[in-house]
Amino acid sequence: MLKQNTLAKSFSMQGKGLHTGLNINITFHPAPDNHGYKIKRVDLEDQPIIDALAENVVNTQRGTVVAKKDVQVSTIEHAMAALYASGIDNCLIEVDAPEFPILDGSSRFFIEEINKAGITEQNTPKDFYIVKHKIEVADEQTGSSLIILPDDKFSINVLISFDSPVLNNQYATLNDISEFATEMAASRTFVFVREVEALLNNNLIKGGDLDNAIVIYDKEMPEEVLKNLANGLNIPYKSIRSLGYINNQPLVYDNEPARHKLIDVIGDIALIGKPVRGRIIATRPGHKINNQLARLIRKDIKQNEVQAPVYDPNTPPVMDVNRIKELLPHRYPFLLVDKIIDTGSNYIVGIKNITVNEPFFQGHFPQEPVMPGVLLVEAMAQTGGLLVLNSVDEPERYSTYFMKIDQVKFRQKVVPGDTIILRIELTSPIRRGIATMKGYVFVGEKLVVEAELMAQIVKNK
Repeated sequence: MLKQNTLAKSFSMQGKGLHTGLNINITFHPAPDNHGYKIKRVDLEDQPIIDALAENVVNTQRGTVVAKKDVQVSTIEHAMAALYASGIDNCLIEVDAPEFPILDGSSRFFIEEINKAGITEQNTPKDFYIVKHKIEVADEQTGSSLIILPDDKFSINVLISFDSPVLNNQYATLNDISEFATEMAASRTFVFVREVEALLNNNLIKGGDLDNAIVIYDKEMPEEVLKNLANGLNIPYKSIRSLGYINNQPLVYDNEPARHKLIDVIGDIALIGKPVRGRIIATRPGHKINNQLARLIRKDIKQNEVQAPVYDPNTPPVMDVNRIKELLPHRYPFLLVDKIIDTGSNYIVGIKNITVNEPFFQGHFPQEPVMPGVLLVEAMAQTGGLLVLNSVDEPERYSTYFMKIDQVKFRQKVVPGDTIILRIELTSPIRRGIATMKGYVFVGEKLVVEAELMAQIVKNK
């Protein structure tokens, strides 16, 4: 079972802001389970905290900007990508300015400091967003599109395309998030010289220079104009004799711009608040369309607060019915779990196939067979009993007795032909033989029943 990760200890960094040019201090702190990413503006008197979530993005011009009311923080995407790629789910970030430091325009320094600080597991299991079907966003005007498809892990393909003799078409691929630190993190942001004047006029790159961004000269300009741009950025003028890249430092990768766009996609997708299991195919991505996809996913998460477990009938069960009968005393017609398909230290997933031959359908109801709600709760209880028994040595010597069932909600009827998927998870560690659990019953992708349960485990055999 994958558990949530958090920082092992706090670390701080300093750097110049891309937009303001100011010196900025930023500190990353460990945070409790299910805290998510939160940003605290410590330079303001009331120190407001902003949730780093897609719906809080208010601007995507030259960087992702999140806000709470009138308080905002910009250029967060490179740090978010580093946290996401490092498997960190919970973090409190303190910053003393309205933006994150640009550093060298990449995620490299964030990754390096995270590796120095280390990360540690938390008790809560990772709550993935599992892509079950194709989701797509597109912008006909720009030709941009993002598609996310089902996959058993997170991966991403990026294609960028510009009307430029220097930077035309490039692509980058990340097949495994574990490769981010070595293959992607050092990729810097990029800008075209022909865009610099407009960006300066809009106060967007006051802190830019030839070290913290890739600068692309792809259209000849008078020397006087170039000198004025250098003065506007407060950097020494550098004579340009031909089209190409004019950085002080050479490219880290031949396709560094495409790799940086891949970093941006990861940083923006991190704002859904959960790690993703799916493949993203991004064509001409940008912060605006990245955020559109993230918002769609956030909407899906809100509508389906708990995702149905993945059920593949071809996968051998963790426990078949014979093993279940060794652990549970129930027998026909009251054994309501057919098999267990997944289990961990604090959760279990069971399956029950509902057929018209179930004896209760003779009276409930002959003309409209519906599975009784109390039996759906009983199926949850039996699955929860298997979870509790899985936590002890010699489980055959124990029995579980349910003490309380609370907050039961029936959302949809269960009928013959349905296959119910039962997910039960501990809401706190088992203490003195008492287990508190949350149970969910799904038919397909739909949540049909949920309840809170309390059980006692007793050694009596």
